[in-house]
Amino acid sequence: MSITNELLNTVLRHASQEVSRKEFLSLAGRGLAVGVAAGSLASCQSDTPKTGAATTPTTGTPASEVEAATVYAAPDGQKVPSSEAVSPPAKVPAGLDQPIELEAWKSEVDPKSGPTPTPLPPDKRVGYALVGLGHLTLEELLPAFGACKKSKPVALVSGSPEKLKKVAQQYGIKPESCYSYQDYDKLRDNPEVQVIYIVLPNSMHAEYTIRGAQAGKHILCEKPMANSVQECQAMIDACKKANRKLMIAYRIQYEPYNREVRKMMRANKFGPVKYIQAQNSQSSANPDHWRHKKALAGGGALPDIGLYCLNTSRFLLGTEPTEVSGYMHSTPGNPLFKEVEELMSWQMRFPGGITVDSITHYNTHDSRFYRVSAERGWVHLNNAYTYQGQQLQTSHAEGPAKLQNQITIPAKNQFAAEMDHFSECVLDDKQPHTPGEEGLQDQRIMEAIYQSAREGRPVKLPEVKGTDVFRGPEPKQA
Repeated sequence: MSITNELLNTVLRHASQEVSRKEFLSLAGRGLAVGVAAGSLASCQSDTPKTGAATTPTTGTPASEVEAATVYAAPDGQKVPSSEAVSPPAKVPAGLDQPIELEAWKSEVDPKSGPTPTPLPPDKRVGYALVGLGHLTLEELLPAFGACKKSKPVALVSGSPEKLKKVAQQYGIKPESCYSYQDYDKLRDNPEVQVIYIVLPNSMHAEYTIRGAQAGKHILCEKPMANSVQECQAMIDACKKANRKLMIAYRIQYEPYNREVRKMMRANKFGPVKYIQAQNSQSSANPDHWRHKKALAGGGALPDIGLYCLNTSRFLLGTEPTEVSGYMHSTPGNPLFKEVEELMSWQMRFPGGITVDSITHYNTHDSRFYRVSAERGWVHLNNAYTYQGQQLQTSHAEGPAKLQNQITIPAKNQFAAEMDHFSECVLDDKQPHTPGEEGLQDQRIMEAIYQSAREGRPVKLPEVKGTDVFRGPEPKQA
């Protein structure tokens, strides 16, 4: 540190005390004139640094010249070296949704840091009522609000008073904002609630969507959208009639790794896509769970987890299948599969000769992946449909070498991403990226797959021209 800065720091440290004559002269005697010191002090106090480098807020000393030259004395007498605070330069935009731009510190050799978070103040965020306090709500959705920038939980609906009370206390929900299913329609009188998130058995989606829209609230509904094409259409009609937005919670379409694969495919990174292999399987153990009751779930492995293979393939390609062929099986005597299928295997034909082979199973060790095979390479995403832990690999040839790359992308909470997208749509009056029409199309295709499996023949689908026909505008961020 220069003599000038050392003197100025000493003076400022003792701004509220008398600087001893001995201390001052000791510094001045090294060749520093008192007049220069006074001028320098005035300059540091009145001018902000124009170099763009980090400086101390009190003296304007460049960070590169700051030393641990001071001593902090704790009340108990313990002393440790210290220094002046260093404030990195930053651009601070006025808009709450615009990130603060800090000084660069990484070189271009390493991955760039993302923008600083831009959470809205709590009173500006969209309020959500969560309907149903099961596994997804308690294990994923409520914790995900901690990563949200535009969304907050403000109300709960449950059939269990004990669970309702405890969860409300844990997440700071007002007692008057806790409702039973019988009181569901009273949400219309809660101005804090702008969105209802329906996390119920599939058979309840249509009713609670319609009632929620009639109560004047926007609707975010879990997938599958409903148990029939007719129910899906009724949900869309009710929301349109009430002038409320409807979004289906296809979290994969907001997840960074899946969006990166889509970007590669749409850009023909490895040439035209030829076919996709997709699998989503897991093991279930409770025959009394609603997922194993056809009246509640609508089906077994296909609508619950196989839907990810179906919807993600449509999302990646952007086009719609023209024909499906399905095969269904359940192990005789297994109580888990008295009403719903254990296995569904199906093939979808897309325009341009692209084929998608998919399989979903309710009675195997979990396996969740897809591989996109293109003309000059392939893209493989392991853990593709899980909540976290995606692993993205690509392969292609360059001369005699076969290159296989592992691609790592900063992870984001999928549930926070989808909720914040819907909140953005509410705040800015935009159509959601995954509206009701997206869920309706999936239901049409699933019904055709079931028909094919029952009848043992391929089933043609109506031709749909265009790209991303059933989707709304792209979300701002993945």
